[in-house]
Amino acid sequence: MVDGIHLENLEQALDILSKQQCTIMAGGTDLMVQRTRGFAIAPDFDKPLLFIEHLKELKKIYVEDNEIHIGACAILTDIIDSDIVPEIFKDMIRQMASPPTRNMATIAGNICNASPAGDTLPYLYAVNAKVVLRSKENNRTLAIEEFITAPKKTCINSDEILTDIIIPNKTFSYNYYRKLGQRKGMSLTKVSLLGMADINDNTITDIRIALGSVAAGIVHSTEIEKKMISSEVEELKQISEAILKQYDGLIRPIDDARSTAIYRKKASLRLIKDFLENIV
Repeated sequence: MVDGIHLENLEQALDILSKQQCTIMAGGTDLMVQRTRGFAIAPDFDKPLLFIEHLKELKKIYVEDNEIHIGACAILTDIIDSDIVPEIFKDMIRQMASPPTRNMATIAGNICNASPAGDTLPYLYAVNAKVVLRSKENNRTLAIEEFITAPKKTCINSDEILTDIIIPNKTFSYNYYRKLGQRKGMSLTKVSLLGMADINDNTITDIRIALGSVAAGIVHSTEIEKKMISSEVEELKQISEAILKQYDGLIRPIDDARSTAIYRKKASLRLIKDFLENIV
């Protein structure tokens, strides 16, 4: 039997973590699956569970200094219902799991799971999102790509809680998202692609491309994006093959139970091409 700790506020939780190691439990939709031991057998936890899903400080969604702050324990349904979260991000979240799961799962859980197939991650990488980590004695803010260090690994310390996700308060004029899976609902991702662009006088002024589930991490290259900025829309379509060759070197998928590496590679490149050739 594992102990459970249920506190009244964030400061109390941070105080507990400064004194002992705990497994942090929010929605638990990923964690319970990872720790399962079989039918009718309690999941395996070797540390006390620190429950944080009820902490009001971690559920807020608000704008400050032209940035959107999403509390770590905001459930996916809260994000979908928010008036300030960009619509493309909400569209992506609507395609995650099932309504009951979205009513429990938190955005921080999807991030801390650190899976290359994490459905929120392409957007967070594309917009250069930041995460805030708090301990009793210190706060630090990291870029999402610094926080996730490898598949299933992050740099969070045992005395820290991820408290906030920060994204720009910005929308793009053209948005494109495709998620490929076995079926439309409750499907783990084979390949996902997010594309966003701003266009002014038929010229690309900003462009973002991020792919999930096709490499050891999210595929996102600011270097390639910079090369496309200032191109005219028709010019971008003409050089799409050259752009695909650059992404081809970054897309390194694997074979697993969901798909094959060959399918993932071909599908990724076709989705990038479709995005580039249909920007309007």
